Amino acid sequence: MPNKIEVEIEERKKTYPIYMDTDSIEDLKSRIINDFNLKKYLVVISEKVYKLYGKKLNFKSDEIFILKDGEIQKNFKNYQRIIQCCEKKGLNRKSALIAVGGGVVGDITGFAASTYMRGITFIQVPTTLLACVDSSVGGKVAIDTDFGKNLVGAFYQPSAVYINLNFLNTLDEIQFKSGLAEVVKYAFIEKSCEARFDFGLFDFLSVHCAKILDRDLRFLEKVIKVCIELKIAVVTKDEKESGLRKILNFGHTYGHALEKLTNYKMFTHGEAVAYGLHFIFNYAHKTKLIDANYKELATVLLHKFGFYDKTFKFSTQKLIQTMLKDKKAEDNIIKVIVPIMKGYVKESDLDIDVALLNNV
Repeated sequence: MPNKIEVEIEERKKTYPIYMDTDSIEDLKSRIINDFNLKKYLVVISEKVYKLYGKKLNFKSDEIFILKDGEIQKNFKNYQRIIQCCEKKGLNRKSALIAVGGGVVGDITGFAASTYMRGITFIQVPTTLLACVDSSVGGKVAIDTDFGKNLVGAFYQPSAVYINLNFLNTLDEIQFKSGLAEVVKYAFIEKSCEARFDFGLFDFLSVHCAKILDRDLRFLEKVIKVCIELKIAVVTKDEKESGLRKILNFGHTYGHALEKLTNYKMFTHGEAVAYGLHFIFNYAHKTKLIDANYKELATVLLHKFGFYDKTFKFSTQKLIQTMLKDKKAEDNIIKVIVPIMKGYVKESDLDIDVALLNNV
């Protein structure tokens, strides 16, 4: 029996399930079709996932749109191609778009679902750790533009999320570590998520680091469930990022700028976020928002999972200029989420002079 977590968006009285299991991947297609009584649908699937699992998933060739891998694929052209496939297949308001892949696939498929016929059923099948713990939950869907990441998008909740842990067995090490960066991020923001329970994620990750890095599914299942619970706690209170949800951007403003500066080719999203976490902890220490003890604890946890700080060839000033183009920047003020004590964060205006002076 799969684990089932219900997500309830208070503002719109919308509820949807997240299923998590290790059942046979061969059963996924029939399960989704039966759950939603689907007659017509289009599956947008990652090229890598299709090569690994195409036969097991057993979708017909005219039911799928294969999306090449990489953040650069999350663009207007591919969005248009997906919409054209929907039109050719005659999808209607009772049809569905099914995303099978990582965050890129989920983001662009969700955006297409949110706009086609003003919104059709959107189903998520995340196949990466990053998508399982973060991007498949919460309803942020988007595409990138030449000016930045996720600048065109919507808030559009999935109708269901199907997490099959077996996909993680073939996840390459780079993508696995990318997901771990988001996991570690949740440890730093847990107390501010206002969840019903204290999961003690920071300490759990510290103690069980080796098991998690070895991909022990018992520990990965626990970690994924906790991260989902934390994200749900935030999203159910603030679906459209008017307040509390902003804390989920911890490490992301710098990370997004890093991705943009390197044209999404040098780092995975998680790697960029990990550098963003180092940046913001260094900054918080310099500005006396946190003491040396907490900075050391945070740095040790990042190092345990293989995330080390780095000095880049391009200047901090260049990164700052890119951060000023972030969609969360306001009137030449960079809004960042900063740590204030173990597990707690808050929104703050970045002191650009301090960041530049200390080259943090």
